[in-house]
Amino acid sequence: MLVMKFGGTSVEDATAIRRLMGIIDRYLPQPLVVVVSAMGKTTNGLLESGRLAAAGLITDARARLGTIAAHHYATAEELAAPTECQSLRADLEARFGTIDKLLEEIAGDGQLTSRRLDALAANGELLSSAIVAAAFRGRGVAGRWVDIRPAMRTNDDFTRAAINFEETDPRLRDLFTAALSGGGLPVTQGFIGSTSGGMTTTIGRGGSDYSAAIIGAALGVDEIQIWTDVDGILSTDPRIVPGAVKLKTISFAEAAELAYFGAKVLHPSTLLPAMAREIPVVVCNSRRPEVRGTTIVRQAPPSRALIKAIAFKRGITVVNVSSDRMLMAHGFLARLFSIFDKYETAIDMVATSEVSVSMTLDDTRHLDLILPELRALGEVTVDRDLALVCLVGEQLKYIPGLAASIFGAIPGINVSMISHGASAINLSFIVDGSRVEDAVRALHDRFFADPDAETFEATSFAASA
Repeated sequence: MLVMKFGGTSVEDATAIRRLMGIIDRYLPQPLVVVVSAMGKTTNGLLESGRLAAAGLITDARARLGTIAAHHYATAEELAAPTECQSLRADLEARFGTIDKLLEEIAGDGQLTSRRLDALAANGELLSSAIVAAAFRGRGVAGRWVDIRPAMRTNDDFTRAAINFEETDPRLRDLFTAALSGGGLPVTQGFIGSTSGGMTTTIGRGGSDYSAAIIGAALGVDEIQIWTDVDGILSTDPRIVPGAVKLKTISFAEAAELAYFGAKVLHPSTLLPAMAREIPVVVCNSRRPEVRGTTIVRQAPPSRALIKAIAFKRGITVVNVSSDRMLMAHGFLARLFSIFDKYETAIDMVATSEVSVSMTLDDTRHLDLILPELRALGEVTVDRDLALVCLVGEQLKYIPGLAASIFGAIPGINVSMISHGASAINLSFIVDGSRVEDAVRALHDRFFADPDAETFEATSFAASA
């Protein structure tokens, strides 16, 4: 049994959806669950319409919504069976009517709350999944639209809700057991869920990957496939290094590090449910389905490659706290970190000396509240517009001369923080945001001039993101 997740570019129009169905045909009649994202750019368009409504520009908001609706109607008409076109159009019109009413509410009080953001954004997946399910029925396959929200239970932290697995897992098993009965092909949504009170939530941008992994783990599937618009996990971002190569196989730990530290192919949380159940995850290209993607497993085969991939994350903020009270003291760091805990703000990297601490953040939503409390502990400075570069490989902690090789490749670029040894597979450092691309290119030239053929293969890219 498989879970197959298709991203926005894989469902962006009728041509892409036909390609998706052709991929699915290769795996039938074995049991499958299909998870889809919103059609390309739909989520951004819906959120833009909400912002326009909140600004009092309801006519512009409706015009933006009308453009989205027209694309969905045209795609549905092209794919649905003639006998179903009218009913599918009515279903889509009803959903767009609901969205229009929400825009009217937003315009009425000018409030685009996080709850309303989720109510808007969730419609992208609900619309695309209805069209994909109908498209399968138009081909004679028993496509069954499945609303994931009653089963994907979350808390009420709108726009970044956390999953309640104790409730979710049994609900998912019941939901999809019923949907798969009689040879049905369930088509459901990523990214969305609901509170125990039935309020629609989202689990963060990119959360469709995470949804697919949660479903796969709950059902105990043989494999989770993530279909996107590149051939797999690459040695770095091909938009910066066109000569990036594809990894054939990588470990869960390595892939998780890459996802967390900026690689765009996977959502950072995707691998957690799969890791817990040791379910392989395969990242594939829906535009080149004949190419086997990157397989992510518990333990990757041995490799001669020193570095397997380079990820980076822009928009990093470094917070520095200096205080003589740290000297020979205990409990200082606990007090400092408790402030970040209070405001639910994650720290990526930490560097300490006897009297100072530096911390990197990529979530600065609560920084204005955090800083006054930090100043009670010592002198505080903030550095913005930085970037984190992360190199991932096997047992990097134990390789003599590794740091010299890395930093020797970027002699003209200032490095302000280094993390090495805390993880056996990750070496990370901070550079100015304006120099991150130079650093990534230089490092890729140093470590991927002659890629290990057992670990990597050349590829071509169809990335549009």
